[in-house]
Amino acid sequence: MDESPAIVPLGATTPSAPGGLLPLGTPVPPWFNRATALTQVVLACALLPTQLVAALVVYLGFGVRMLDANNNISLEFVAMSSLLDTAVVAILIRLFLGLSGEHSRDVFVGPRRPLREVGLGLALVPVTFLGLSLLVLLIRTAVPSLHNVQTSPFENFLSTPLDAGIFLVVAVLAGGVREELQRGFLLHRFGQHLGGMWLGLAIYSVVFGLAHYDQGWDVAMSVGVLGVIWGLIYMKRRSSILAMANHAGFNGIQVLWAAVARSLGVQ
Repeated sequence: MDESPAIVPLGATTPSAPGGLLPLGTPVPPWFNRATALTQVVLACALLPTQLVAALVVYLGFGVRMLDANNNISLEFVAMSSLLDTAVVAILIRLFLGLSGEHSRDVFVGPRRPLREVGLGLALVPVTFLGLSLLVLLIRTAVPSLHNVQTSPFENFLSTPLDAGIFLVVAVLAGGVREELQRGFLLHRFGQHLGGMWLGLAIYSVVFGLAHYDQGWDVAMSVGVLGVIWGLIYMKRRSSILAMANHAGFNGIQVLWAAVARSLGVQ
């Protein structure tokens, strides 16, 4: 499989790839090089830069404190900063693609029919949910010490139906949508000028897993594997829609499952 489109001069002809999945060449300006691609990836996909900006804006601009009265992380702070971060990431990616003469639809939608991709992604949510649950169970059975977090740090966000509803929106948008935009953009840029999509997939999957370490190393490892799968889907289909729908649906089911379990007193 040809994992990455080649760089061609702006305005050059870009023949279709076999099967019509992706142009073999992506027109970009002469100034676009490896340093430019790496800078864009770090700014849009490294998690910390945009999250830090969003957190500072929420704290300093809106006066929302990070901790609530019980010294737990505040749902209001998490919701506002996460949604603002999602908007910032989307704007940055759109800006970066525009500067290089590319279109968001070509990178994130590709040749696939969006509604069909959404349907497939949602249909596979039960498979994803069951698969991750089994993988976590397998890791905990094989290496119990990796189950180092007994209670999810997000448990406090499910204390009321309203809180659970707010967190559900955050999980779908800041998780499913933002993270797949970042994954797709990173793989696209790595495929162009940073060593190929396979390298980008390996790096981002590790980062993606480590970003969930606060839920336990067993969960972090399992989520890292899930990130590999979503990345492979993008590489295969040259579209983020299926993975985005699956990721968003998976996060939504997780929140609903945890909220119901909490209401029933099940740990």
